[in-house]
Amino acid sequence: MRSLLGQARISILIAFVIALLAAKARAQGPAPETAPPLFPGGGLVSYNSIFTTRGPMQGPSGFISPTARPTFEHEGDFNFTWGFHHDFDLTILVPIVTNEFEMSGVSARGTGLGDAMLLAKYRFYRRDSARGTTQASFTIGPKLPTGRTSLVDGNDNLLPASLQPGSGSTDLFVAANWTYTGLFNLRRLVADEDFHALLRSQGTQKTRLGSDIESRFWLSYRPYESRNVAREWFIGPVLTWQHSQDDRVAGITQSGSGGDLLLAGITTYVGVRPGMHVWLGADWDVAHSTGAQFMPIRRHISFGITQQFRIHL
Repeated sequence: MRSLLGQARISILIAFVIALLAAKARAQGPAPETAPPLFPGGGLVSYNSIFTTRGPMQGPSGFISPTARPTFEHEGDFNFTWGFHHDFDLTILVPIVTNEFEMSGVSARGTGLGDAMLLAKYRFYRRDSARGTTQASFTIGPKLPTGRTSLVDGNDNLLPASLQPGSGSTDLFVAANWTYTGLFNLRRLVADEDFHALLRSQGTQKTRLGSDIESRFWLSYRPYESRNVAREWFIGPVLTWQHSQDDRVAGITQSGSGGDLLLAGITTYVGVRPGMHVWLGADWDVAHSTGAQFMPIRRHISFGITQQFRIHL
């Protein structure tokens, strides 16, 4: 009976995530180490809540620039991952996005489903040693134009594409990940690098949002680990570099809308029971470009919960 109930719960979770994708998907992800794929025959569901605050845009009062970004954004990511092979897994990411824009003389707010992503990860390198394990993987997949693009302001004027939950474009996501355990021959010290890019095409309102490149390096240490590894604690500093290209509106490049950003912060993971982790991360602006239309991230906070389980096929 318990087995039947467990399978029924798994079926409901899978159906829920797929239903979100059909109706209409970044921050730290559901796993402390980004290079390894999910174990074969395994499933994972997670929820990640991401809060982003940006600096205000300089411009005339009462006017929303076509390249304006939300001054406050909340993104709730639903993640389902299936480990179908020793070195491969598949992930569906579906976000629900709330955007707020505030500046002198104008404000706007709206919520909607964002663009979903379907990603395939391949681990092409693994080496085990007395020191620990080194792993490297590659991820690729499309971002689909499933998000809402119809938000309006208080006067029923359509908001710019950069303030919509969805982009209206079909884009390509690519990533390379590397995890090195046992740094400096300390078994519990882990170096983890996530390098990814979102290559954008033209979407809603004849707007091509600037492509994004990001490098995220996390150095984590496990102060606690139970004998059966059911409970563990990771914590350590994070350094993130982001580069955004200029937007293009109706074929015209919006100079100064893109730029570079350096964030520093800290992330912690806690294993509360077998297969379940909760995490909290916070990053703050260290340095950024000074383009006339560039709105740098000032503060970035995320927290989430993930549960792994076994899928019997």
